[in-house]
Amino acid sequence: MGCVLGREVSSGLVHNGREEKREGVHYEKKSQSISAESTETLEVKGAENVTVDTEVVEADEGDETKKDDKAEHDGKSRKEKRRSKPDPRLSNPPKHKHGEQVAAGWPSWLSAHVGEAIDGWLPRRADTFEKIDKIGQGTYSNVYKARDTVTGKIVALKKVRFDNLEPESVRFMAREIIILRQLDHPNVIKLEGLVTSRMSCSLYLVFEYMDHDLAGLAASPDIKFTEAQVKCYMHQLLSGLEHCHNRHVLHRDIKGSNLLLDNSGILRIADFGLATIFDPRHKHQMTSRVVTLWYRPPELLLGATDYGVGIDLWSAGCILAELLAGKPIMPGRTEVEQLHKIYKLCGSPSEEYWKKSKLPNATLFKPREPYRRCIRETFKDFPQSSLPLIDTLLAIDPAERKTATDALRSEWFGLETCMLEVSSSKPLASESKGLAFWVELIAWGLPSAGYLSYVFFNTEPYACDPSSLPKYPPTKEMDAKRRDDEARRSALFPIV
Repeated sequence: MGCVLGREVSSGLVHNGREEKREGVHYEKKSQSISAESTETLEVKGAENVTVDTEVVEADEGDETKKDDKAEHDGKSRKEKRRSKPDPRLSNPPKHKHGEQVAAGWPSWLSAHVGEAIDGWLPRRADTFEKIDKIGQGTYSNVYKARDTVTGKIVALKKVRFDNLEPESVRFMAREIIILRQLDHPNVIKLEGLVTSRMSCSLYLVFEYMDHDLAGLAASPDIKFTEAQVKCYMHQLLSGLEHCHNRHVLHRDIKGSNLLLDNSGILRIADFGLATIFDPRHKHQMTSRVVTLWYRPPELLLGATDYGVGIDLWSAGCILAELLAGKPIMPGRTEVEQLHKIYKLCGSPSEEYWKKSKLPNATLFKPREPYRRCIRETFKDFPQSSLPLIDTLLAIDPAERKTATDALRSEWFGLETCMLEVSSSKPLASESKGLAFWVELIAWGLPSAGYLSYVFFNTEPYACDPSSLPKYPPTKEMDAKRRDDEARRSALFPIV
């Protein structure tokens, strides 16, 4: 029997803002993976035991994960290793708080290691939820559609896998909970509760059920996004990222299957399993083994361990181009191939960037001859107003990607300011305020961030209201994979 968190009675959270010692590795899609199947059983009231397969994982990345973990553990000071007394800054709750949490129904191992993650919340019983279907899977979790038998509400249950006997594993799992409790935005998924019990070694996160994910819709052969629709989705994505980044949270795995949509057209960023807290004023080393391969920026492929919001913005640029192209723009099968695809599209880093970045893998992957940037030529059929934004988000130098705020708020480089700056120096040939007008402003020195934000979100067709978006049948990335598998099977074994 288990239990789930109910409503929040206290919002006070303490987090030391420090990178957890254990970092995750997110495994790429499709072609590189082999099956490593196991089964697990959960008893739910009103239903028989459910047996499900765990996700497909890549064999070769497992060793690299261990190396990353070891490297980060090595950074732990001897003083920390010798510390024997509980330290509140390391999530150890006071004895009275620990006792209260255990009395409320929380497992002792959870309260002892990550008491802050559950502080102020109350557990509910697992038998008040009835599983309906498996709707997603990831490196460290499976996701199910379920019914709350108390309220009748449909929810999503995310089962997180970890070793409750290993403190670092528990802290790694709890980081997602702590981060989610700090975020509150319409375009970020809301954590509604947790399922566990004093006798349980498993943990479920409870979320609002969302009908679709962007990857599933984009892969559907019957769905073609309009420009206004793409703008609507991108505005919501950048708004959610702006909220996360302003609260010093890096998502580190932005991709279509982690962008959920409901039937009202609202987009929410989900799956914060690889997210972390960062402090731009006090930088610390982080693992480069994050972000799904097709959406991973070049600095991570080159081994960067000191990075910021630019990694999420690169992924957002890949999403924007993918929505307009109707397919992923850089589907590499290996890290070497992915970096080569990036160089061919975005150009290779400049000599200045190589010198200042001092990336660990620079000598291995620095091309003999520089690659020319050709984004505008490659995407010449895209709406012209989208190209400046794509060009900025897919900048090789992460500093040139600016911020989510730069991409959203045209008042930072607003129309009146631009006119004042430019007209005071040189007259403009273009009288209209169409695309030619803004191109001319760029020629006279208008900051590119202001140009890209104004042109993309403030030219026709405008971003449509989410409520006006088409209604689709429930569609997720898993549905698309099942459809592809069925098509392959039909091709191999045609019905006679």
